[in-house]
Amino acid sequence: MRPANSRGVPGPPGAGVGDGVYRNPVLDADWSDPDVLRVGDDYYLTASSFGRAPGLPLLHSRDLVDWTLVGHALERLEPEAEFRSPRPDGGVWAPALRHHDDRFWIFWGDPDHGLFQVNAPEIRGPWTRPHLLKAGKGLIDPCPLWDEETGEAYLVHAWAKSRSGVKNRLTGHRMHPDGTSLLDDGKVIVDGDRIPGWFTLEGPKLYRHDGWFWILAPAGGVETGWQGAFRSRGFFGPYEERVVLEQGDTDVNGPHQGGWVRTRTGEDWFLHFQQRGAYGRVVHLQPMRWGPDGWPVVGDEGAPVAVHRRPALPPQPPAAPATDDDFPGGRYGRQWQWTANPRDGWATEHFGDGLRLTCLRSPTAHDLRSLPNVLTQRLPGRPCVIEVDLRLDSAEPGARAGLAVLGDAYRWIGLERGSDGKVRLVHRFAERGAEAERDAGRPVPAPGGRARLRVEAGAGARCRFSYDTGAGFRASGQVFAATPWRWVGALPGLFALAPAGRGHAGAATFTRFRITAAHGTNVSPQSHLARRIQEKRADR
Repeated sequence: MRPANSRGVPGPPGAGVGDGVYRNPVLDADWSDPDVLRVGDDYYLTASSFGRAPGLPLLHSRDLVDWTLVGHALERLEPEAEFRSPRPDGGVWAPALRHHDDRFWIFWGDPDHGLFQVNAPEIRGPWTRPHLLKAGKGLIDPCPLWDEETGEAYLVHAWAKSRSGVKNRLTGHRMHPDGTSLLDDGKVIVDGDRIPGWFTLEGPKLYRHDGWFWILAPAGGVETGWQGAFRSRGFFGPYEERVVLEQGDTDVNGPHQGGWVRTRTGEDWFLHFQQRGAYGRVVHLQPMRWGPDGWPVVGDEGAPVAVHRRPALPPQPPAAPATDDDFPGGRYGRQWQWTANPRDGWATEHFGDGLRLTCLRSPTAHDLRSLPNVLTQRLPGRPCVIEVDLRLDSAEPGARAGLAVLGDAYRWIGLERGSDGKVRLVHRFAERGAEAERDAGRPVPAPGGRARLRVEAGAGARCRFSYDTGAGFRASGQVFAATPWRWVGALPGLFALAPAGRGHAGAATFTRFRITAAHGTNVSPQSHLARRIQEKRADR
């Protein structure tokens, strides 16, 4: 993997709309369960990555509106054996990002194994290997606090009912100041069952402010919930609560779960997600202030804002996480993640451009959802066109490669070599719960074993597939409504496969991967010069 040096898809048109305002969402793709941190003049954000590798994405900004992806904190998921195949419902859930003792720290919960942490002297690493802080089923969403006033350290976490049979409560622990162990068995410090109307309390973020311990935590479920605030004079309670952000009469459903950050000049801001179906959990930026009664006021008196004055920070060039890729030397950019822990030999480096993927032999090649060797990135949250050139170099009958939109249901278009030795353009899909693919279009000859593949993702993530084998683009099959993949938004992905057997099955080469706005103009908001500035910033 190499540093991202390609154009990116920004937030919605007008994410930075001029005249000193911005438009939500500021990250219009699946950056799930965000947490945010300021160190000096720099802002950093991480998000859930579930079972994909590398995990724990690291984003950087100078203005809280324009973000770039600068790396990942987790090269591989552990335990290794548990992530040899896709786990879109496991892995990294709701991380917390903190800075303490001149180090960056990230804590997260794996619902099947327990609470983990990694740390590093710089945001770009090197990051430590995952350290298991507390083993157990259903332990999720941990957040630490180092209390500068007393020198004590604490940790709060939530519970996943799917693994533990318990939910709607927050458990607190004393933690060793070195972050390596918990000092007690824990105590329930907030019980949502005792608060009328509250359910699915989770995702706590722990702070100290104005003499109070504060827990900012969402409740009410991913799609329709609200953001709560809890405060107590002592860490172990008792806590009083208040709803500080909810949908109201806006079209932002379930505005909750995120982090509070204060600028150097004292402005307060809150970043949170909104669940948007196949697009996953997009990220909004809300103004925040402290009311006369000492409670936080988020958004427009507790309702999410769509457009707002930008933070009072030095202006920055427009920027967004990279999407496009020419794969120089066969290396892929930071924006790509495998659907499970990768193994050597899946992608081969070389002297030219293009991603050379090995046609990996698999007995389950009929179902992309079961395969670890699909290279994916996030689907932009607005209409776009995804294109890539493909050449199938494998001579193995049954070898195939293509461009997919992956989810609980999926569809792909690509090339396959038949038993007669000829390469054909094929288009296939699998329904939710189906164990095998079906044809979505008629196979057509692909002269020279080449094609340019296209997915036009329209409103509501309705995807139209097409191809060009030398005579111009032609549509294939019916419109496909992309779906989430358990807790993950739909994923555009590249793959190369071959039937089970022995010996090397060859490779496929992908070049000129592009994502553009649906109307055909480049989605990047910045000029060439601004892009160069972004690239230099990302590589610092």
